[in-house]
Amino acid sequence: MIDRRWKVAVVGATGVVGAELVRALSDAGHAPDQVLLLASERSSGEELSCGDQTLEVERVRPGVFKGLDLVFLATPSDTSRLLSAAAESAAARVVDTSRAFLSDLTTPLGFPSLPAGLQRLPGARRARVPGPVSQVLLTTLEPLRARFGVLQASVSALLAASGAGRQGIAELEQQTASLLSGRELEATHFPHRLAFNLVPQVGPFSEGSGATLEELSWRAETGLLWGRASPHIDGTAVWVPTFHGHLVVLQIRLGKPAEPAEVREALKAAPGLKVLDVPAERVYPMPMLVTADDAVHVGRIRAFAGSPDTVELVAAIDNAGATARLCIEVAERMGAPATKN
Repeated sequence: MIDRRWKVAVVGATGVVGAELVRALSDAGHAPDQVLLLASERSSGEELSCGDQTLEVERVRPGVFKGLDLVFLATPSDTSRLLSAAAESAAARVVDTSRAFLSDLTTPLGFPSLPAGLQRLPGARRARVPGPVSQVLLTTLEPLRARFGVLQASVSALLAASGAGRQGIAELEQQTASLLSGRELEATHFPHRLAFNLVPQVGPFSEGSGATLEELSWRAETGLLWGRASPHIDGTAVWVPTFHGHLVVLQIRLGKPAEPAEVREALKAAPGLKVLDVPAERVYPMPMLVTADDAVHVGRIRAFAGSPDTVELVAAIDNAGATARLCIEVAERMGAPATKN
């Protein structure tokens, strides 16, 4: 648990992940008078509940990080780069949720449930957390790697509008209402209209690869933590017209043949996972079931026809809530902030 004496700031507090961070701090018993809520000028003055108090969101301004022990950045990449430097100059620790430091090997990727995601955290001045799909992959594949080996995973990630932040949720709401009223709004935060549609592009495309930044990040983040033993990860990310919770479909090629019952047994014994796998009774992972649940839900575990070393399954994650709770855990493992002058 984060030391309750630490003065903590949440930047982007009015966003989807930021609001979850505020809630996570409150659930951890952090005193509201030790929490500073920050956002852009547009959101300045909004109020959020923190414990038994209501806190007013302040505008990010020069010198605002002075005296702080810990800063959570739930901000876009460009903003995170600027604010991380300012927070570190003020001797605060930083935990970032963006992909600003995806290719920066000096910034540890925090995932404490794996040894490689913990070893560089103690004493770090800045850390980042993997995205929700990478969290699903790391949590789900690790027990299978340990027992059977994993050679390859093909991913179909169905991402809720909340993955694009508060603006993404608002756009889906507005588009849905407009279409039901016989009107159509142009897309702003998604490449195309999301309401009553599926959009197979999440983030910008990478030149030459044909993949998006979202899709490339899965390979980069899992590879960083698994190193040379990392399985080959590829797949497609799709925006879907739901508000919260991501659903991930995995086809996994194991290092040796395994029956679905063996895979199910390995997953049931693993931390951070909850197996919901009784298809005949309509029990399987769904986004609506993972809200406020720390665990990744897995189910629909089945053999891939004609390939005894391949299994398929479905996983769901509370994308914003899981990221917020992971940020809290990563900050705890970073240790005490630098002594203030």
